[in-house]
Amino acid sequence: MKKLSSAPKSGLHGTIVVPGDKSISHRAIMLGSISEGDTTITHFLEGEDCLSTLQAFRDLGVEIDKTDDKVVVHGKGTGQLHASEHALDMGNSGTTTRLMMGLLAGLPFDSKLVGDASLSKRPMKRVSEPLKEFGVTIETNDGKLPATVKGGSIHAANYQLQVASAQVKSALILASLFADEPSAIIEQLPTRNHTEIMLNQFGANVKTADDDVTITVQPHPKLKGQTIYVPGDISSAAFFMTAAAIIPGSDVVLKNVNLNPTRTGVLKVLEKMHADVTVTELPSKGEPIGDIRVKGSKLTPIQLTAADVPALVDEIPLVALLAACADGVSDISGAEELRVKETDRIVAIATELRKLGVQVEEKPDGMIITGRKDWQVNDHHLDSYGDHRIGMMNAIAALRTDEDLFLQNPESINISYPNFFQDLAEINGGE
Repeated sequence: MKKLSSAPKSGLHGTIVVPGDKSISHRAIMLGSISEGDTTITHFLEGEDCLSTLQAFRDLGVEIDKTDDKVVVHGKGTGQLHASEHALDMGNSGTTTRLMMGLLAGLPFDSKLVGDASLSKRPMKRVSEPLKEFGVTIETNDGKLPATVKGGSIHAANYQLQVASAQVKSALILASLFADEPSAIIEQLPTRNHTEIMLNQFGANVKTADDDVTITVQPHPKLKGQTIYVPGDISSAAFFMTAAAIIPGSDVVLKNVNLNPTRTGVLKVLEKMHADVTVTELPSKGEPIGDIRVKGSKLTPIQLTAADVPALVDEIPLVALLAACADGVSDISGAEELRVKETDRIVAIATELRKLGVQVEEKPDGMIITGRKDWQVNDHHLDSYGDHRIGMMNAIAALRTDEDLFLQNPESINISYPNFFQDLAEINGGE
């Protein structure tokens, strides 16, 4: 259990370089491992999820060197990968699991995937079922882990996604690399496109049509090792953006943050809620990056629909927290994806905000939140439920109170942001 800090009367002040983007760190390891030649990755996120990906490829025979936040992957192409001597441990990482299902399907051996107790409750049929259309067989435990991927031949397919999920899309794209002919994957709505961008950087031919939802994948590309700089994770930066926006007098700068348009939904939310935000774009050879400055603001309510969710699905806990601090009623819809995250985030968000005296009405696909300036704490023990984003949301929420609050299961935050509390202290006067 960890005691949480309140914000000083003068607000939060300072500059933070947030950890490397989790999504990009995962993919850099994966693509470097199946490419020819070395891939050098700087500003790699050393969170537990990304380390699960790194270890999985070591278990598959890839030599990977790691020092500080720099990683060198000695790729030898797919021909040098071999079956692991034991089950591949996915830890708590849904991204690792779902993307690996697609990639492993194209390799000439079977692989067993296992995970921790939380991951083992999460649905995997959303990947295994679509992969059947490509000729892939994945044996699961009633749609969950453990799972065995039967590697082998893959045939091309034209598949329309049933869920708006970058993880599912990426699994199908990775499987398509091993197909006999070009494949097409059609999304319901555009989702984060890090897989497509990075594959092309490594030498693949993945094209997105003008409709922004049809992706065509040419099979059997010759991938070559690259030098990858991982920009700051906007999902991590979003916690401090939210903190600055809800604490009067604050002025916080986040440096070198990923500004991929499929990930900047949280910036649009802040803009719609009339937060004081300034974005300065910086030169970049890869994904767009920039500095983000946020000051304490008087927030207005927001209405989110299913069309808004893919660009900020990981930030919904923070949108709820912003709504709890706004003047009026906010409505979040189309976010049923939150039901199958590390925990049921709709239940977790509602439960934790109610502990702080916020009025929250749950819906099957979201929630209605009545914001208020003054909270009335009725439970001093907050809980992460083993979910890193809920844990960090609670730590940011605690800044608005003068009462002693405590976080249960704070270690879950290490999954994506091991230095979170140190960085929070940097802008909170060392507290």
